[in-house]
Amino acid sequence: MAEKNLVINNREITYIGIFRVDDLFTTINKLLKEKGYSKNEKKSEETVTEKGRKIYLELRPKKSKTNYVDLTIKIKIYLDNITETVETIDSEKRMFQKGNVRIVFDSWSETDHEHRWGMKANVFFWKGIINKYIYKMPLENNFTDELVQDTAYIYAKLKTFFNSYKIEMKTFVKEEDIKKTMEEEVKKKIKMDVDENKK
Repeated sequence: MAEKNLVINNREITYIGIFRVDDLFTTINKLLKEKGYSKNEKKSEETVTEKGRKIYLELRPKKSKTNYVDLTIKIKIYLDNITETVETIDSEKRMFQKGNVRIVFDSWSETDHEHRWGMKANVFFWKGIINKYIYKMPLENNFTDELVQDTAYIYAKLKTFFNSYKIEMKTFVKEEDIKKTMEEEVKKKIKMDVDENKK
């Protein structure tokens, strides 16, 4: 039985404005390859609404460190109200997409001690308790640190990616747009909490 250790939970990037969808996906694939993760697309959905396209993509890239340890980063990409737009930059017309972007990261390490040690159930249990609360194996601790660094690297590079459009357009997100997005996020969070309390 594999043990999952959640290291990063629900770390978000939000962006409102122009960007190129193809460039976003190319950048994510490039960053994952740089860090040695195999691409794994879990789910992909696209719908068209009156306000524009809605795209949802869930990636589960994985990096195997040993036969018994895997690192996984779950990347959920929400693109909302995506429309085509033409902008003039340096007297040149260019095609962009415009809309709301939310990218959520969860990262975990998966360790299969049972097969590693060929343990009986009680030995496996005590090994897990010791490893979690008393003494962290140095090798496993290094893998956790690596996972945090990999996720932080991808997160930071994507923030830079979106900021490059702000600089290119010489415009910044309007305060009203940020407030509207924050209100929507707070409402969603409250609804999720209420739904969870009902269970």
